[in-house]
This record gives sequence, structure tokens and C-alpha cells, in this order.
Amino acid sequence: MAGASDRSYVTPLQAQETSQLEEHLKGWREVLLALDQVLRWQRPWFPLAVIGFTTAFFLSLYYLDPSVLTGVSSTIVILSLADYLVPILASKIFGSSQRVSEQQRFHEICTGLVKTYHQFTDRWRSFFNFKERRPKMYFLLVLSILLGMAWIGQQVHNLLLTHLIVTFILLLPGISICVSKYTGMVRRLFRRAKKNE
Repeated sequence: MAGASDRSYVTPLQAQETSQLEEHLKGWREVLLALDQVLRWQRPWFPLAVIGFTTAFFLSLYYLDPSVLTGVSSTIVILSLADYLVPILASKIFGSSQRVSEQQRFHEICTGLVKTYHQFTDRWRSFFNFKERRPKMYFLLVLSILLGMAWIGQQVHNLLLTHLIVTFILLLPGISICVSKYTGMVRRLFRRAKKNE
């Protein structure tokens, strides 16, 4: 149970960063809440929608076959338009309802983003601390991972590999919820079996 309390604990720095992030993403609140429902599979067809969307996106990339410069500039144009238009359109489409449950969920999303950022930076630092503590092991680990990635990249088409990675990342929140749900059920069954012995 200690691990669960560690995950729910928020440091004062994380609380401050969460409130700053909430203020920064205020215009995106409704979009993030809708996206959160999709990524957490609130409806049974949401995983299929995610797979369909990513497949359609990567098929269009394959069909259009843009150059690197066109791809980068198009991505920046889309991000700039989204940054400008989404806060304006979201308030008109979704309204500005301030339900307590939605505000609480938005706070949880921002807290999760801040915690994920801190976990990533902590792991990044520990990886480089590992380099200083055991340089030979670090070298062998990095070399074997990069050679393995190079071999996989040679065997599988770049776009297909990117499609699989992006789809997996987008499905990961729903998968983790399902896994934790079913592991909880298995734990309860084992506890009941131990009590019956």
C-alpha cells in the first residue's frame, strides 16, 4: 500500500507547477477532458476509434509522401492554428460549464502530466548517474539497445514502425487501466482463496 500512497503524494513544487499548468491550459480544458475520455476508453468503441484515426493519419502520410521540409512546416502550421483556434472554438462548441467533477478531473489530468514529467526527468537523471557509476555497463547497454533498434528499423518500414509506436502510446492509458482492473480482481481472488484455506 505504500506504493499507492507514494503515487498520490504531491510535493509543494508539483502542486505549484500543477496550478501553473491548469492556468496555461485553461482554454484547452474541454478538449483535454474529451481526449481523456477517449484515451481512458470510457466507451467500448474508443480503442477502435484511436486505431482508426492513427491508421488513417499514417495512410494519408504514406499516400502524400511529403518531404521533410513540407512535413515540418505543415506540422508547425497545424500546431499554430490549433494553439490559436482551439481555445476560441472549444468555449463555443463545448460551452463553459464549471461542473465540480469536470474541474476535479481537469486538476487530476494536470497533476498526472506534472508527475509524468518529473518521473521522466528523474529517470533521465538516474540514467546518466548510471553512466557515471558504471561506464562499461552503460556503454554495453546503450550499444546493444541502439544496435537492436537499428536492426528493427532495417527490418520494418519507418512509417509502419512509427504508426505502431504512436498507436501503442495512445492506447497505453486504456491498457494500463484494464491491466490494473484485472490484476485487482486476481488479487481479490487470491485473498479469498487464502481466507478459505
